[in-house]
Amino acid sequence: MGCAAPQAPLPTRAVVAIPPTASPVATAPPPTSPPTWTPVAVEQGAVATWEVLPTLTVTPRGFIPTRTPYPPTPTPTPLVTVTPFGIPEIGPLPTRPPTLALGPSKLGIHVVQNNDPAIMEFVRQAKPAVVKGVDDLGFLTEVELVSPWTVTVGRVNDNGTLYAGNPEEEAQNYVARHIDKYLANRAVDYWEGPNEPDPNMEHMGWYARFEQERVRQMARYGLRSAVGGFATGVPELHEFELFVPAIATAKEYNGVLSLHEYSAPTMTYLFGEGLPGYPDYPDRGALTFRYRWYYREILEPAGLVIPLIITEAGVDGIIGGRPGPNGGGWRDFGDYWVQQGWGEDGGTAFLNQLSWYDDGVRQDGYVIGFTVFTAGGIAQWGSYDINPLLPQFTLYVLSQK
Repeated sequence: MGCAAPQAPLPTRAVVAIPPTASPVATAPPPTSPPTWTPVAVEQGAVATWEVLPTLTVTPRGFIPTRTPYPPTPTPTPLVTVTPFGIPEIGPLPTRPPTLALGPSKLGIHVVQNNDPAIMEFVRQAKPAVVKGVDDLGFLTEVELVSPWTVTVGRVNDNGTLYAGNPEEEAQNYVARHIDKYLANRAVDYWEGPNEPDPNMEHMGWYARFEQERVRQMARYGLRSAVGGFATGVPELHEFELFVPAIATAKEYNGVLSLHEYSAPTMTYLFGEGLPGYPDYPDRGALTFRYRWYYREILEPAGLVIPLIITEAGVDGIIGGRPGPNGGGWRDFGDYWVQQGWGEDGGTAFLNQLSWYDDGVRQDGYVIGFTVFTAGGIAQWGSYDINPLLPQFTLYVLSQK
């Protein structure tokens, strides 16, 4: 998950990731420079918005729908319509090629426990691109009701073992263990399977067959799947090639790919770094924006571009061989970020990094959105808890519409 390497220059919101054939990325300010995007809440009637400080040169951007076919229709149709029975019907998903034009924010939230009114208040006001729940899933029905455009992802914790026995039989058993919970939460648009597998070359073929059968079993009940669920920094490209059959099956059954993308001590660490055996590119990374390697080297040439949801994103200190202080979630890095010039406090510094990441994923039409880990952070997830930042997240998302 990334050996020690020099940290990339701090990007600004005015600098966006570009394909290799485009002009070089502009030089970013040194680490001691203050961020050029420092949001300040101001009241405009009943709704607070962001005021961009004079250090940012604002370029007007045209609105680009992220969930309508390309070219967009004159009257966009909501992505999700909840029927009287609570069963979502999903319209066309984004498969457009990458673009440098930015549309609305794709920032969403991951929720381990709906334990704060600020969580649903964020959904009501921001109407985010995506929301994910784990085990505590009932609130996702309300998410669909108050924000029908929001794509919802669900996952049920499972302590079963992988890579043993027949993969098709194991997938059938997996679905059977959780089908009652799946059917009780029909507002969930996509269901993930095992969390953060790392099958490597030895087991990737097994896992691909497992995911293929899980997709088929879920489809028998009218349920859609998110396949993959890989942890940040894995798999390698040659391993991902063995997972392509699962991508093809997911595409056949209107599923999506899910990945996790973290970095530390900042979200920009190892951005611009190549993968083993491949050159560096200025718009990809070994951790964040790793997904672009999978799409550009494998899925695009194979004609298998499938919608992507980054179902966990943010800062995670578990990454080894890195610079910076010890820590877990964003709360452990606030002082470090302030010293590095990311913001005047830890929350602002984290939001500035998420804004940088948001600008990047908005360039890729196949990305539905990303969920910041995590709202409702309890117990071991206390240092990751974003509940106090949700009002700031709301203002940020509204400012990008």
